[in-house]
Amino acid sequence: MAQHPRAWHALETDEVLEVLDTTLEGLTEAEAQARLQTYGENRQRPPEKRSRLMRFLAQFRNLLIYILLGAAVVTALLGHWIDTGAIVAVVLINALIGYIQEGKAENAMDAIRGLLAPQAVVRRGRRRRTIEAAGLVPGDILILEPGNKITADVRILSARGLEVDESPLTGESVPAEKAPASVPAGANLADQHSMAFAGTLVTRGEGVGVVAATGLVTQLGQVTEMLAEVEQVTTPLLRHLNQLSRKLAVLIVAGSILTALAGILLHGFSVLEMFMAAVGLAVAAIPQGLPAIVTITLAFGVQRLAKRNAIVRRLPAVETLGAVTVICSDKTGTLTLNQMTVQEVLLADGAYRVDGQDADPADSSAAKEAPPAESRPLAQAAALCCDASVYEQADGSKGISGDPMEAAILHFAASMGIDVEALRDAAPRETGIPFDSARRYMATVNSVEDDRKLVVKGAPEVVVPLCSSARTRTGDASLDEAAWHTSAEAMARRGLRLLAIAERSLGDDPVDLETSEGLSGLVLLGLVAIIDPPRDEAISAVAACQRAGIRIKMITGDHAVTAAAIGRQIGLGEADRGVTGSDLDAMDAEAFSRVASDSAVFARVSPRHKLDLVSALQAKGEVVAMTGDGVNDAPALKRADVGVAMGQSGTDAARESSAVVLADDNFATLEAAVRQGRVIYDNIVKSILFILPTNAAEALLLVFAVLGGLQLPITPAQILWVNMITAVTLALALTLEPPERHVMRRSPRPTNAPLIPKTQRARIVLVAAVMVGGTLGVFLMERAGGRDLAEARTLALHTLVLFEMWFLLSARRLHASSLNWSGLLDNPYVLLAGAATILAQLVLIYTPMMQFLFDTRPLGWRDWLLALGVSLPVIAVAEGHKAWGANGSASMHPLR
Repeated sequence: MAQHPRAWHALETDEVLEVLDTTLEGLTEAEAQARLQTYGENRQRPPEKRSRLMRFLAQFRNLLIYILLGAAVVTALLGHWIDTGAIVAVVLINALIGYIQEGKAENAMDAIRGLLAPQAVVRRGRRRRTIEAAGLVPGDILILEPGNKITADVRILSARGLEVDESPLTGESVPAEKAPASVPAGANLADQHSMAFAGTLVTRGEGVGVVAATGLVTQLGQVTEMLAEVEQVTTPLLRHLNQLSRKLAVLIVAGSILTALAGILLHGFSVLEMFMAAVGLAVAAIPQGLPAIVTITLAFGVQRLAKRNAIVRRLPAVETLGAVTVICSDKTGTLTLNQMTVQEVLLADGAYRVDGQDADPADSSAAKEAPPAESRPLAQAAALCCDASVYEQADGSKGISGDPMEAAILHFAASMGIDVEALRDAAPRETGIPFDSARRYMATVNSVEDDRKLVVKGAPEVVVPLCSSARTRTGDASLDEAAWHTSAEAMARRGLRLLAIAERSLGDDPVDLETSEGLSGLVLLGLVAIIDPPRDEAISAVAACQRAGIRIKMITGDHAVTAAAIGRQIGLGEADRGVTGSDLDAMDAEAFSRVASDSAVFARVSPRHKLDLVSALQAKGEVVAMTGDGVNDAPALKRADVGVAMGQSGTDAARESSAVVLADDNFATLEAAVRQGRVIYDNIVKSILFILPTNAAEALLLVFAVLGGLQLPITPAQILWVNMITAVTLALALTLEPPERHVMRRSPRPTNAPLIPKTQRARIVLVAAVMVGGTLGVFLMERAGGRDLAEARTLALHTLVLFEMWFLLSARRLHASSLNWSGLLDNPYVLLAGAATILAQLVLIYTPMMQFLFDTRPLGWRDWLLALGVSLPVIAVAEGHKAWGANGSASMHPLR
């Protein structure tokens, strides 16, 4: 019999016990074993995994890889084993990288499985027992205590000050209060206060619950199943490279066949001769170095990003960052500090902003700009009525342990110049009651010199009615309860969480802390307004992304009003509340798609909502980056074009499901990664635009020679040399190009934009034509003058290499001119590549071993000058095309 999910949170506790056929005394051991056989162990089903061999072979399912393997076969047929080995090495390295990265990604399921703690404390047969978590069954009575990781979905039966950190599952930034009272059936996951879920942590209080769901039926299990079903999308770069590979494959095969047939039919060449010519044409046309250039460019990008605290787990993600059109960001810790902070205090004479929240809670000299002195009693009373404690960290500094809201209060007290530890020593606590979700207040009695002081801290709607007066500059005055409530509501609408602080002198009078009658007659000291504030750098980073045409959407499990308040502060619009998960559930597909595109703040959302929002945006053609840190984010992180996990606060599941990990949990780092992604894409395009004219020129040299009935101006072996020079030295320098101007001022490139911009195609043709004309012209002129065939070929080869060197200078800029000091000198690797190329040519031309291998001959000064003069004009052609294109519309330059 399988478990069936149901709205356990909406049932009364006695109904839950009846449905689960259990009692508060717990199941007997026999009943538990019987249910274990029925429901199965409390663990997740291991996913079916491919074998290591199949995962490795899957890396070769790419047309560009097939072309490279074909090139390896061709070079092997020619007997050039060194080139064959180099090509095969490139293929194997690419496959190995993909194999390793996929292996890491498949660990995501194991990481989520690890969130189920190995043990649980239950009540069985009236006795408290500790058992393996895998042995939990529906109907077990689970004991909940601080520090316990909850190991199943539990319906709360009783609770005393129970709070649970649900951030890994819901994204809620503050621990959730738990109580046995039922909640409406349609409540969001974060609002199901009568439930505690697997994978979450008890932070304070204690409670008892009955296990309602285990294994795959838990909320955590459903996220795991969802993650297993999510299909990872292909990156834009890989899609474009696949398209380019298909087009090249068609052109190479068709061109080789047609050229061979033309040679046989028009000039009577033998079949063997034309077969070798076709092989040479294929070798010339295949850009053997392209995959290596792309991999190296991405690898350099990974290194740069690592220095900016962005760790890349999958290489293609580096470039995809530059194509992002929408960033769906988590709120807590990414856009905000992940530290609850007192931002304002409301006193009888008005509201004041609070600064200095980084103050040491044990350092009275840490006070900075602060509210007036009248707020000091407020800070002192609040610090006394707190269970959070100050402790000394390993480095000697002071830290705070406890509820985030109370930690904010202690930081606030420190900012007022109050030494919290000294204050508590001077006013020790006699008694007190913790915060309870039913009462909604906390109360303590402290000994202060010759008096006893009652301090109450809680929700304004509960504490303010207990007050008969309010503290002012001149003393206690009558309380205008309506005015306080009006001010409190206005602050709450701005997303601030409010706590009212009140006190009363007790003397020797007894006090009943459990009832409102015992707490009447309090003096209201004021209200503290707490929020997890946005990072300053996140505000500027969001603005930078918006200038770059990237839309930012905040998706969080926090309250709708709080989310909207943070959204307003970071520039995501002026909405009073975010779109909630309940709002999304009520929409049809069309409305959901429209809201996903138009709205900027989403709150109280579930893992399924996050996944559906990412999918809806992708369906509209957006390239989506998703940030997150919790288990609830893992499916959306995996589905996004770029999943970005938090390195500090993130769960293992989030990190393993992502392509990029931010080591500092900072949105500003993501903005820097997007910038780097754009630079990387530009450099890949520059490399391709540099390689393609050279390969085209080599292929056309053979085509024209065959069609004209001429001897080949360059041999297949010499073509491989040129290709090696192109990939290993010259094109490699382009991978290290610095960013062009305004890289973050242009809109993201369209997802359907071709890898080679239309404005650049004419340049490829022009440059290839100049290279072919110059190289073939030199060869024919030398042959007509009676030059030896090997010498003429050597000069043609050298001319073609010099063409590449000069063209490299122009290729450094896609649209701007390279004929300036910046274009010539700001990338020293270009000059090093040029020097390395000349050195390689000297070795090729003048060393006996290379002369033997490549059939080259020594060249004289006249030959060098001739090759130089013929090749130099290619710069004028390329730069002239840029100047001509600059006269067109700016919209014609998507990469400008």
